[in-house]
Amino acid sequence: MPLIQLSDVSKSYADGRSQAAPALTGISFDVDEGEFISIVGPSGCGKSTLLHTIAGFTKPSTGTVLKDGRAIERPGPDRAVMFQEYALYPWKTVLENVALGLKPKKLPRRERDSIARAYLDLVQLDGFEHHYPGQLSGGMKQRVSIARCLATGPDVILMDEPFSALDSLTRDVMQEEILKIWERERKTVILVTHSIDEAVFMSDRVLVMSRRPGRIKECIDIDLPRPRTLAMRSADPGFIAYRERLATSLRREI
Repeated sequence: MPLIQLSDVSKSYADGRSQAAPALTGISFDVDEGEFISIVGPSGCGKSTLLHTIAGFTKPSTGTVLKDGRAIERPGPDRAVMFQEYALYPWKTVLENVALGLKPKKLPRRERDSIARAYLDLVQLDGFEHHYPGQLSGGMKQRVSIARCLATGPDVILMDEPFSALDSLTRDVMQEEILKIWERERKTVILVTHSIDEAVFMSDRVLVMSRRPGRIKECIDIDLPRPRTLAMRSADPGFIAYRERLATSLRREI
């Protein structure tokens, strides 16, 4: 059984005149455990709405969204979300920010801190436990967000343009780091991105969405060897072919 299943999912919003404005229509796809999936599409096509539906932040107007065969009706600790913003509490230290998500588990403070330190070490932020977010660079703040997501032990990580605020060099480094962590942890990841290169570089599959109302117009398996390196983007013929295929598919929607 797939870990995540979407069947004929549609979502509409009232537009202020009591008329339903469709955001998504007829979305159906499965995600297997341990897969890395990217979702790309033109601006306004409903990518974030789709991700938020899987997160449980919003309910579909029609259709079903299942995890482990059960309907997703609300947010839960089995699904962690990384937003475009870092969403860190500026008055809390790095360690406190990462440990915060463990409080609902009723673990002792020492155990929460131990888990948080382990994941800070994983994202190469050991030694920064007592710094505050305002003392960190953008890339370091994103590492804190990653550590916080992983520390809670989710089955699924949902990423909504998590690198969009970073400069291109830091973005490249963060993509490599995420893949290293994914290869170690083997969490199921669903990434929303505007970057074709990012989608090809990171993913097992890329779902291409149409313009609004968004639907899945194409699913492309990325058959490139792992581990992947940044050099592939300019030198690997397969990578270049996937990039062009995605670009062509998206150009038709703009």
